Amino acid sequence: MKNRIFTFTVFALAFTLFSGCFKEKSGAVVENEKEIHIRVWESKNGIDSFIKEAGKAYTEKNPHIIIDFINVELHNSVDTLANDAPKGVAADIIAAPHDNLGALVTKKLILPTENPKDISKQVLGACSKALTYNGTMYGYPASAETYALFYNKNYIGENEVPKSWEELVLWVQKFNKEHPGKYGFVMDVTNGYYSILFTTSNGNRLYGDSGADANSPNMNTPAAVKGIKFFQSLRKSLGLENAELSTSSCDGMFASGNAAMHITGLWNVNTFESAGLNFGVACIPSLPGESKPAASFSGTRGMFVTAASKHPKEASDFAAFLLTPEMQQLRFKLTGAMPSINTKVDSPYMRGFLQQLDYAFPMPSIPSMGKFWSETGTALYNIWYGADVQSELDALNSKIRG
Repeated sequence: MKNRIFTFTVFALAFTLFSGCFKEKSGAVVENEKEIHIRVWESKNGIDSFIKEAGKAYTEKNPHIIIDFINVELHNSVDTLANDAPKGVAADIIAAPHDNLGALVTKKLILPTENPKDISKQVLGACSKALTYNGTMYGYPASAETYALFYNKNYIGENEVPKSWEELVLWVQKFNKEHPGKYGFVMDVTNGYYSILFTTSNGNRLYGDSGADANSPNMNTPAAVKGIKFFQSLRKSLGLENAELSTSSCDGMFASGNAAMHITGLWNVNTFESAGLNFGVACIPSLPGESKPAASFSGTRGMFVTAASKHPKEASDFAAFLLTPEMQQLRFKLTGAMPSINTKVDSPYMRGFLQQLDYAFPMPSIPSMGKFWSETGTALYNIWYGADVQSELDALNSKIRG
């Protein structure tokens, strides 16, 4: 999105007159009166194909509206929009995870949902809730996500999958003895996205039940301390003292058959299928003292109409078009993403994710989440390697408050 100074030549001007429009390097589109261009910022790796195919389908129904895909990766979309909007070269629609909603709204970068009541009825309740900020709905939920327990069926049968973490520990200890060099269980332990689950017993939730109380991170409550102490004990009890447990390492160990169980999301299904794994997906085991599966973060990938859009009505209509059953099924086919509406897809793994979604809670979307992401990894790393749990959580709670 840099180098936006564009030198117009006589040839370019002539091309504009004959073609009716052209796209700048920045993604800005000069239009004629007959065509409307909707610029959509999205990622690659399958999602680009989805936006392009959906755009063609939409243009067939609306010939005067052209959908232009522009590659801006998800983690860059908010900052890029904030930079580009004042210059008049921003997108009409951006994709962003819902936990960015607070920042997008407070910076006045996006518009409210055009038809919130209709969209709320159309999508899953968790998705509607995730895109609501201070009572107002923003954007259109393109897909839902959570994570669950993946298990290798060559090592563990469906009826053997642990229902509690205590059962998981016992199973892993037996497995590790019988399979030297392999691991019974792996997960990215220093990633707050996953390890938040250990703080959720007794209904304890990050930033309160609504996820909107910035002054109550709840990361040092008795429930959180108890859960994280158990988390710390897993390094030894699961034989993970010398394991490299980054996300990529854990994904690789499971894909190669060197780990029997792994906590990850639907986005890895295609990878594991391509590796030839015989695997299943189940709910995350219950925490000590609990009877229900541990609560996971749920996420919603939103398509947001920007405040900088020159065609907000048309952009909103295309974003809503992405929620139709045909488009949701196409998105699943191309990306493996969980639909945001109640529609059937052909996957033996969806049942496990939908069951876990019943116990998931939306990632908070308040601006304070930026502090949570930046600070939690260090605290979890320190705790995993033996630091005092109470002290680390007290410090973390203070850093991410407000």
